[in-house]
Formats: sequence, structure tokens, C-alpha cells
Amino acid sequence: MKIAFYTLGCKTNQYETQAMGRLLLEQGHQLGSFEEDCDAYVINTCSVTAVADKKNRAVIRRCRRDHPGAVVAVCGCYTQHDPEAARALEADVIGGSANRREFLDMLLKAVWEKRPAEQLDDPRRRREFEVLPAGGLGERTRAMLKVQDGCVNFCAYCIIPYTRGPIRSAPLELAVEQAKDLAEQGYREIVLTGIEIAGWGADLPGKPPLTDLIRAVCGAVPDLRIRLGSLEPRVVTEDFCRRLAACPNLCPQFHLSLQSGCDTVLKRMNRKYDTKGYLQSLELLRRFFPGCAVTTDLIVAFPGETEEEFQQTLDFIRLCGFAQIHVFPYSRRPGTPADKMPGQLGNAVKEARSRAAMAAAEQMSREYRRGLVGTVQSVLFEEPQGELYTGHAPNYMKVYAPGRDLHNRVLPVRIREVYRDGLMGEVEEV
Repeated sequence: MKIAFYTLGCKTNQYETQAMGRLLLEQGHQLGSFEEDCDAYVINTCSVTAVADKKNRAVIRRCRRDHPGAVVAVCGCYTQHDPEAARALEADVIGGSANRREFLDMLLKAVWEKRPAEQLDDPRRRREFEVLPAGGLGERTRAMLKVQDGCVNFCAYCIIPYTRGPIRSAPLELAVEQAKDLAEQGYREIVLTGIEIAGWGADLPGKPPLTDLIRAVCGAVPDLRIRLGSLEPRVVTEDFCRRLAACPNLCPQFHLSLQSGCDTVLKRMNRKYDTKGYLQSLELLRRFFPGCAVTTDLIVAFPGETEEEFQQTLDFIRLCGFAQIHVFPYSRRPGTPADKMPGQLGNAVKEARSRAAMAAAEQMSREYRRGLVGTVQSVLFEEPQGELYTGHAPNYMKVYAPGRDLHNRVLPVRIREVYRDGLMGEVEEV
């Protein structure tokens, strides 16, 4: 049986899609693409914003139209939150944001028996971490290792706590075992991912801190680079930084979630920190990891955001000097408190503020990259692009360099200039 996957949304979704693909391969099935004829098509959805929902619907409609005789299966946060929408789009198989093995069993049975099927649970009742195979399906360079699921932050704009349920953590021993397995498979870098990895350990006996997990994984695979997923600022304390600074294979890139640089907006968002606390976390990272890249996410035009509040955000991000910022205009998400807040802003304001924030972000990114010119970076090469090969440095800056057959090699590169969306360099003699 040939089955194709289409993934929308976060790295956790990507991880879970890869895991489902590996499970099918282990059963003797084939993986295809959405551009070829397959027996079934799986769409793993995201529902973080209303825009994401629109993308989900478009993909499902296109799949149903282009492959009328195949089984169309939909899972993920969108179907977990709004299964009726998937039914209306004539999905044959509907699953939620958990129980991936059961979803695949249901999918295969639907193909064999030519009957629709549906299985959904109540996310609020989830208590066990779902163990899935780690790794990837492509060329072995960077693998994702899911260590946590669920979130209890209940930010005003976010539906994910309602679709993913409470925090569930991978046991430390399991994460170490899977990391070692990835090393044996030939991966050179592991990304620790989850819905909110700062919450890891909250449900485990003794409530171990996230640093226990990171240090254990780093120690188990000392020859692999370990990269962290998105972090809540509150988890970055002096103890956190001191313990992790002792891990030589931890990548000096930290995605420190911000969302707004204005305290009044952060309060309306129900974020659990203010700009003062955020800046303290940022300064700690830079003190213990000199030259590290700090990246972030930013939501502009949140309900009620005034021009003065937006200007405070621009001033704050410039003060922080991020290496990269992902800018998102606020998107209404039915089912969240923010959707009912007064002061919803129009598209023109959202677009103008997005442009202003992205311009500031681009300037900061170039300044950070200019500071790397003349340095030597250890680059994990991933794929060719014309006469060049591209890869990523430990700080996750994209690096271009002339070369051939560099795939999955980690080599020293002398950085010569800022180039396109990254840096240009030359591989040094080893």
C-alpha cells in the first residue's frame, strides 16, 4: 500500500508525521507524495490560528478533488478542535492530535474495507506520553526528538492547550535511549522538540527540571549537536544557564518566546512574564553563551494594541538585538479569549505593523550575521544548491560554501560575507 503525507504547522507535527511514516515502512508499506497516485493521503493539520485553519481546508479540498478514489485521512489539532469541519470536507478518516498508532490502524482498515472511520478522545484526560519512533525519513543530518506534549499556559490567543491537553513528559531514560539510537542511525544533530518543552518534567515523579533532561541527552551522545526547541523565558535562570554551559555539544542558539515587547499587551495575552524578566533571561544567555543566537516570535496588532504599545515593542526588540524574529500578524482564533476581546484591528494596521517589525528584524539579523564575518563556524552540511552547498552553523545561521559531496559532514568554514538569507564562506582544510 502506498501512502502520502502532508504536514502543516509546528516541528512537533513534523516529528509525528515522520514517526507515522516510519511505522508504516516497518509494516511493509510504501511512502509516496501528494503529486503521485497513492492508496491514501494523510493530512496532519495545525490549528494555531484561523489562517492555519484556512490552509487546512484548502489542502483537504485539493486532495479530495485531485484523488477522488483514494482515502483521505485527516488528523492533528484542527480535527481535534473541529471534527465537524473535516466531516463537511468529506474526509474518510478523522483522528485527533494523539493515538497515532490507532489512527494508522484505522487508516489501513478504511483502505481495505472502503469504509469511513473516526476516532477522537478528550485531550483534557490525557496523562501518558505517547511513545513514537524518533528520527526522520530523509537524508540523515538533523533529527527531531519529541520529549514533551501538551501545554497549560492558556495564552489568550492560543487554542493549543485545548487541542493537546495537559503536559506529558517523555521519561528521561526513554529520551536518552532514543538519542543513542539516532546517533547509531547516522544523524549528526538532534533537536529536542515538544509543544512546550519548558514544561518537561512537571508531571514526572520529583518534577525534575528541564536541565536534567538536556544534560542527560548531551552526555549520552557527545559527538552529536543538541539543539533546543522554543523556550519560555521563565525557565532561563542562572542555574539553568550554568548547568547547560557545561555541555559542549549544546548548540548556542535559543528560541526565547516573546510575542510582545510591551507589558500591557503581554498582560492581555496572559503571558507569564514581563519585559524586565525577559531581558534578564536574555542577558543570562548572553553571559553564559557569548555570541549565542537568540531568536524569537512576535505577534503584532493583538486586540487593543495601540500605536504607542506597538512602538514600545519595536523599541524593545531593538534593545534585545535578536538574530532572527518570526513576525506574525494577530489572527483571530475562535474558541480563545482573545477572539472576544474588544479592539480587534483591521488588516491594514496588521500589514503596516508587520512590515515595520519585519524591517527591524531584518536589520538586526544582518547586524548579527555581519558580526560573524571572519569567524570560523562548524557547519553541518545538508544539501547542494547549484555550485554551492548549504548547511547550518551551531547558532543555526545558514551557511553557503563552494563544494561537492559535503552531505552530512561537519566541517570548519571561514565566513567571508553576509549572503542572501545567511552567510557565505569557504571550507577550511581539515
